[in-house]
Amino acid sequence: MLTIGQLAAYAGVTVRAVRHYHQIGLLPEPERNRSGYRTYETAAIVRLIRIRTLADAGVPLARVQELLDAGPAEFTDGVQAIDGELRAEIRRLQDTRKRLARLAAGEHLALPLSVVDYLDRVRALGVEEWYVEMERDAWIMIAAQVPDLIDSVIAEKHEQLDDPDMVKLYGFLSGAPVQSADDPRVFEIVDVLERLRIRAVEAGTAGSDIFEDRFVDLLDAMMVESSPGAQRVMAILEERGWKGWTRIERVPAERLDFRQDVPGHTGP
Repeated sequence: MLTIGQLAAYAGVTVRAVRHYHQIGLLPEPERNRSGYRTYETAAIVRLIRIRTLADAGVPLARVQELLDAGPAEFTDGVQAIDGELRAEIRRLQDTRKRLARLAAGEHLALPLSVVDYLDRVRALGVEEWYVEMERDAWIMIAAQVPDLIDSVIAEKHEQLDDPDMVKLYGFLSGAPVQSADDPRVFEIVDVLERLRIRAVEAGTAGSDIFEDRFVDLLDAMMVESSPGAQRVMAILEERGWKGWTRIERVPAERLDFRQDVPGHTGP
């Protein structure tokens, strides 16, 4: 007959662990003897060693009971099921480590990898960091709004970067921002944007209905407020018959009676 201390020592666990296994029902608790002490049979050592072995192997204590009482086939199936759960958890933890590594390396918080890759491509074009950060913030909001669509949206953005005019447009952002409405680059930017918009309309990709109107207005305001030059660009585009930034629209012809007087106007 063994005391609880002897049982724990033979099984390689602590007395506290034995008491915990009693409490959760994994190890039957014997009756006390006449002296008020609990004593254990050798069978308790074997069961306790099996409990410890399963726990050390990573089996959750909530699953140990069913494995202890299972037959050989059920035991094998149970172990394989737990192994599958552990492998899934390992993959989750590995993904978490990759995310942490990107953060530690200075990657962007709250952004999926597809967006990070796109911003890196923009940065490689020589775009100033102030603009990359502004676009990053916009993508953070977009990714939060349409998490299931963000990868397809970014795929379209990658295709747009294959357009020489889009590269040229980003080229205007490789130096100082257009802070003045009188900056000579304003009309050059408008001309490039208008060519891109014409092609987008022809391709049927000018507008997007994946965002609600209020969110579209928020993104447009974010861009327009970035600089006085941006406000002037949008004003000239509207004079030329274009409205919006996130969702491109043609301004109805009846609202463009002044268009012939606009410098650089190429028609509605």
